[in-house]
Amino acid sequence: MIDISPSVMQFLLAFVVVAPLLGAAAALLPAPPGLKGRNPDQAVLRHGVTVTGAILVAAVALTLGFDHDHPSKMQATTDISWIPALDVRIHLGIDGISLPLLVLTALLTFLCALYSYFKMPAGPSPKAFVALLLVLESGTLATFAVLDLLLFFLAFEMVLIPMYFLIARWGGAERRAAAWKFILYTLLGSVVMLLGLLLVGLKAGTFDMVALATDNGRGLTTSVQVTAVLAIGLGLAVKTPMWPLHSWLPDAHTAAPTVGSVLLAGVLLKMGTYGFVRIALPVAPDGMRTLAPYLAAFAVVGIIYGSLACLALARKGAKGDLKRLIAYSSVGHMGFVLLGIASMTPTGVNGALFANIAHGLITGLLFFLVGALKDRFGTADLDTLAGATGAALYGRAPRLGGLLAFGAVASLGLPGLAGFWGEMLTMFGAFDPAEGLSRPAFLTFMAIAGVGTLLTAAYLLVVVRRVCMGAPQRQAPEQAAIADVQGYEFAAWTPLVALTVLAGLWPAVLLGLTDPAVQKLLAGGKS
Repeated sequence: MIDISPSVMQFLLAFVVVAPLLGAAAALLPAPPGLKGRNPDQAVLRHGVTVTGAILVAAVALTLGFDHDHPSKMQATTDISWIPALDVRIHLGIDGISLPLLVLTALLTFLCALYSYFKMPAGPSPKAFVALLLVLESGTLATFAVLDLLLFFLAFEMVLIPMYFLIARWGGAERRAAAWKFILYTLLGSVVMLLGLLLVGLKAGTFDMVALATDNGRGLTTSVQVTAVLAIGLGLAVKTPMWPLHSWLPDAHTAAPTVGSVLLAGVLLKMGTYGFVRIALPVAPDGMRTLAPYLAAFAVVGIIYGSLACLALARKGAKGDLKRLIAYSSVGHMGFVLLGIASMTPTGVNGALFANIAHGLITGLLFFLVGALKDRFGTADLDTLAGATGAALYGRAPRLGGLLAFGAVASLGLPGLAGFWGEMLTMFGAFDPAEGLSRPAFLTFMAIAGVGTLLTAAYLLVVVRRVCMGAPQRQAPEQAAIADVQGYEFAAWTPLVALTVLAGLWPAVLLGLTDPAVQKLLAGGKS
């Protein structure tokens, strides 16, 4: 830890949230100030890299200045009145739960901006692309930093429009239909969520999330808590996405540009599960306890459903799109996150938070890799890729094949990599759920989730075997060589690989941040 004054920490957090908006406005100017390029398009893309890089530096500075001895304490806080009539305040702060997600968001957005500088997706002018990317970053960072229910809702909704346009204007085939499906699902869920947030705020007399967590539901009747969790949980479940509210996700991922898929999987899905941990668990614990078995049941159905869908897409002749397969894998992986939250135990919730970060790193890497394959072969269809690579990507592009295999084994939860710890801890949480929850039911859920891990290994190993392994087919000389990992790809992907290994070998780095904050949250804000 570096000793940074509270005022500087406040400034850094405010900068992280607001700077992307200022950068978005600057991107739309005739020429981004202070930057030059061979042409205006290159200049605005360089602007995007510069702004997101500055935000990542500020996020790292926040991490260095964070008091790691007291991660349960809200730090870098700002609390000023905004709408006195409704008692809505601009209340910002971070603790051990929100800090890792904040840094993950800043990192992935910077890597996407860097990747786009060299490989801009086909579509309209880069000006709008960079501006939308920065607005999306601001909304996501604000979601993890705000401590007022209404501000949380505004930040939660802020990401919808930029993601809609990123899919609709820079996406692939069927992009408009996928964009409409994305925004309709999420908007309808958000309307119900807003009603739940208003119910909590009006009944409790405050929208302050810290005060509500400290009260731990004592100012709300059980019926109000159950109603609030139903309403808030519906909106969060759509964004997660939880089965059966997931059907927008495969279409959105299949149509989205590479960086859109990276941010959608790596960051946006985390907003839903973060809301369960930050709002539902501490604010309405009795409501969560009532509904937790149902949440766990939907979670394990999602685990099995996502894995079976991936197996169906992976088999030969299924015409399965590799991006679509990874999207369905996210339904299963986020099912583990929801199962950990539903256990309502420190072990399960810590596992859920760890799985969130691991999924962001690993699935972000996988979508980058699939985007690279699509750029090289013109398709993400698994049958076509298997034929185009001669079923031997290792031989034609060994580094690209090796990275794809690494992403696959990390995603299936190989011990020593980040994916292992989250899934293991969420199942441990289900093994011994919180008091008041049925242990036999949760043991059943744990067993079903265990079957899901086997199915996950099956479909990912099928993908590796079909795309990377086997004897090369005879091809014309001009078809034999494809580009291996390029310099800009190496720069964008290396941090994700390194962090996946670091989190797998040294999980205490992340768990040391989250565990004290989770303990305090589940204890009703008491240290």
